[in-house]
Amino acid sequence: MMRILLTNDDGIRAKGLSALYEAIKEIAEVIVVAPETEQSAVGHAITLFDPLRVQEVKNNG
Repeated sequence: MMRILLTNDDGIRAKGLSALYEAIKEIAEVIVVAPETEQSAVGHAITLFDPLRVQEVKNNG
């Protein structure tokens, strides 16, 4: 089975991310990696003092 990684900077609960996941989940194993909240333009920042943390979120929908 094909594996697809979905990511964005609009946050894990973004409607577009959810819609894309729903559209392709039947044809592939889908893994979503996204920030907890909207982070547009944060890619221009440097993280020096705050550690990056990862937390698994289960979709209840």
